[in-house]
Amino acid sequence: MTFCLNKAIPFGAAALMGVSATALSAEDLEFYFPVGVNAPAVATIQELTDEWAAMNPQHTVKAIYAGNYEETTTKALTAANAGDAPQVAVLLSIDLFTLIEEDVILPISDIATSDEDLEWMAGFYPAFMKDGQFEGQTYAIPFQRSTPVFYYNKDAFRAAGLDPESPPTTWEEMIEVGKALTLKDDNGNVTQWGTRIPTLGLGGAWLFGGLVVSMDDVLTTETGIEARMDTPATVASLEFLLELANEGVMAPGGISWGDTPKAFLEGQTASIWTSTGNLAFIEENAEFDWGVGFLPGGNGPGAPIGGGNFYIFQDTTEGEREAALDFIKFMTSPASAAKWSIATGYVAPRPDTWETPEMQAYVERLPQALVALEQLEFAEREFATFQRAKVTQYLVDAIESVVTGNAEPAEALQQAQEGADAVLSEYN
Repeated sequence: MTFCLNKAIPFGAAALMGVSATALSAEDLEFYFPVGVNAPAVATIQELTDEWAAMNPQHTVKAIYAGNYEETTTKALTAANAGDAPQVAVLLSIDLFTLIEEDVILPISDIATSDEDLEWMAGFYPAFMKDGQFEGQTYAIPFQRSTPVFYYNKDAFRAAGLDPESPPTTWEEMIEVGKALTLKDDNGNVTQWGTRIPTLGLGGAWLFGGLVVSMDDVLTTETGIEARMDTPATVASLEFLLELANEGVMAPGGISWGDTPKAFLEGQTASIWTSTGNLAFIEENAEFDWGVGFLPGGNGPGAPIGGGNFYIFQDTTEGEREAALDFIKFMTSPASAAKWSIATGYVAPRPDTWETPEMQAYVERLPQALVALEQLEFAEREFATFQRAKVTQYLVDAIESVVTGNAEPAEALQQAQEGADAVLSEYN
C-alpha cells in the first residue's frame, strides 16, 4: 500500500533522540493525557515519558492521566484559566477551535521554526495534520490518531456459510451479511446480532461522520463555522442506522460506545464498528479468529479521522516551550510511535514509523493493523467547529432521538441544523 511504502522525510538525529540542542535549561513540565480506548495506554505513556526524562536529566516531566478525552480537555482548560496550565497536553484534534477561542494554546509552527523543525513537521501524514492547522498556522502535532474500522468474527462468518476473507463493503452487503449472522434461540430471542454500531454520545456522532463521508459529504469544514447536519447525506445515513434495526440486523434503540468491544468478544455480536485504538485489546482477548475491514459505505468507502494531538500551552516560558517541543519530537519519533502503536492499535502518524523493524514485524504478525492506515485515503476530518461541545450536542441529540424511536430522521436533523446555525451565527 502506498501509505506504508512512502519514504519518510528525515529529520535531525537530535530530534530522533529527543535531545534538542536549544533546550538545555532545566525545566519542569506537566503533561496531561487522556485514554479513550481499551488499551494499556497509561503504562505505555508513562514508560515513554520516563525514557525521555532519562535522556534529558536536566528536565523533569510529570505525566498526568486526566481521564477520557472530554475530561482531559475540561481539566486542561480549567487549569489554564486558573493560571496553572500544563505545558503540554494530548487533547482531541477537534478541540482545536475551542482551544484557539479560549486563547490558551500557541501555534507550534511559531516554536518549531528551524529547517530541521520544518522537515520534521512535513514528515507527518497530511490527513492527520489538517485538523491541527488553522489559518495557515500549525497548532497541533498528531499522536494518538485513529479511524474506526469494521471488526468481524471470522468463525461466525464460516458458521453462517460466508467467506471469512470477504467482509461487507457496502450498506446493502451489511444488511445481507448481517441477516445471515444474526442468530436466535428456540424462543425467538436474538443470541448473536449481525452487527453493532454505537449510536449514543460523542462516539455515535463520530461514527455517524463516517456514514456521511461514504455518501460523498462532510459534517463540517476546516473553517470551524460551518455545520452540515441537514443534508441528503446525513438523512440517508440516519435512515440506514434505522434500517439495520428494522431489518433485524442490529439491536434497536441506542447503542453505547464503551461496552461494544466487550459485546464483540463475548459473542453478542458478529461484527462491530469501533476505533482502531481497540486493536490491541481485541487481539489480546479474542478467543476466535477475527478480521478487520474498511467501514462499509453508501456510495463508497468513507471514515472519520479521530483521536488526539499534542498541544503546547500559551502560559509557558521560552525554555518550557523548547523542552515541550523536544518532548513531542521524542514521543512522535519512529521508535516511540512504533511502541505506542503496537501497544494500542492507534495509527502511527508518520511514514518513517511504519518502516521500522518493529512495525514491519508487527504488521507481518497482525496485518489487521494496516487497514486503518489504508483507509486514510478515504477519510475526512472529524466533526469540529467553534463552540464544539454545544454544536455537537445538537447532532448527538438528533441521532439519539431517532434511534430510540422519538423522532424521524429528516425532522430531527433539521432541528439540529437550526440549533447549530444559531450558535455559529455569531462567527459568520
